[in-house]
Amino acid sequence: MNALPPALASLTASLDPKSWSVDPAELESHARDWRGRYAGGTPLVLKPASTQEAAQMLAACNDARIAVMPQGGITGLVGASTPANEVVISMKRMNAIREIDTANESMTVEAGVVLQTVQEAARDAGKLFPLSLGAQGSAMIGGLISTNAGGVQVLRYGMMRELVLGLEAVLPDGRVLSGLSGLRKDNTGYDLKQLFIGAEGTLGLVTAATLKLFPRPASVSVAIAAVPDPEAAVSLLGHLKDRTGGAVSAFELISGFAMELVCQHVPGARSPLEGNPDWMVLIELSSAEEERAGILMETALESAFEAGLVSDAALAQSDAQAAKFWALRENVPEGERAHGKAAKHDVSVPVSRMAAFMREATQQAEALVDGSRVIAFGHVGDGNVHFNLAAREPGAGEDFIARAAPATRLIYDLVDKHHGSISAEHGIGILKQAELKARKPVEVELMRTIKAALDPNNIMNPRILTGLA
Repeated sequence: MNALPPALASLTASLDPKSWSVDPAELESHARDWRGRYAGGTPLVLKPASTQEAAQMLAACNDARIAVMPQGGITGLVGASTPANEVVISMKRMNAIREIDTANESMTVEAGVVLQTVQEAARDAGKLFPLSLGAQGSAMIGGLISTNAGGVQVLRYGMMRELVLGLEAVLPDGRVLSGLSGLRKDNTGYDLKQLFIGAEGTLGLVTAATLKLFPRPASVSVAIAAVPDPEAAVSLLGHLKDRTGGAVSAFELISGFAMELVCQHVPGARSPLEGNPDWMVLIELSSAEEERAGILMETALESAFEAGLVSDAALAQSDAQAAKFWALRENVPEGERAHGKAAKHDVSVPVSRMAAFMREATQQAEALVDGSRVIAFGHVGDGNVHFNLAAREPGAGEDFIARAAPATRLIYDLVDKHHGSISAEHGIGILKQAELKARKPVEVELMRTIKAALDPNNIMNPRILTGLA
């Protein structure tokens, strides 16, 4: 192990030994992304236990012009938290729930609190924190804020940006922005917290947040239904909204190939529908009235059958069965990973253009890359689809990713054609830097201006988002 630079050696000497590590095993654990696609290195992991300690760390790094990489649960998918010799600042020790205010329907938590812990604390208080995603057992609030996480209930509750009432963040020079307010209305100038939401750790270090809570629904109903095609899925979404008065809390599209991979590779997974329909949707309705969600689901699906939008459906008869239905959707990435490497595209288009985009992109991408097949799934209720291109035969490696590169450009061109986004919820990170700069030059220039104002020494995650390094 190489000796630390004098500035870092001086910093660590002033800290509690629990607040830093140069242990090779721990350094290695912070140097790779969850998916195993990106690997880097770091000379030091800093682990603040308080906002004041985090401020001390950032101020010292800024004075010495030492780049830092904020990290949460390291569950990102675009390499945004993989260090390339930056000092890592891990938020895992800042894991306290500071306050739950049920009258204000808010909860103040530190950045290292795991999402599932927030969900459970809200439930215990008789409230709901609606953000839900596959990595909720390890993803941390600070990282979810820094990536503006989405998940399966954006349709009803919005992205992380809509769920943050207030924010505490340490600026690169060590100053603390103290904005932990539970206010819904505050028109005192710029909404500064929004700068840090989705910034991928490039402007400062999120240390705590005040989150928005909601009343818990009295009834929830979950179903999986077979639809003829994505056009019918979009029509079904509108049908459900109209028939249920806005009770749709989630609407997830799953292709037959995606379901096939889940049932093949995930132990115990089994589709509740006969055969393997080409397209399925997972629907969740919720209501403030007991048993009302189930009644709404049954009547809405009956009329959908009559309209030809649905050919088969299975309604969960218990919470356990509903969890199994959700597990089918949440395990699509696991089934996909077991099949082999795939070119992944987390994209969004207006819901009204979703079917046309998917039709055009599927036809053109599969024609462009021999032996390929689209794996499509995702949060179609809010216009987000994970549109991935995989080899038809199992066992594809990195060579397939390289071979599929032209299809990625084609897919992004179609996203532009349909007025969409090349990153719906995963962020930019390392993966999409070139595409961002090529497709949004004005926006990137504005981001560079903001970055230079808040982080003039460019120490905060300097390779990410704006490509300043």
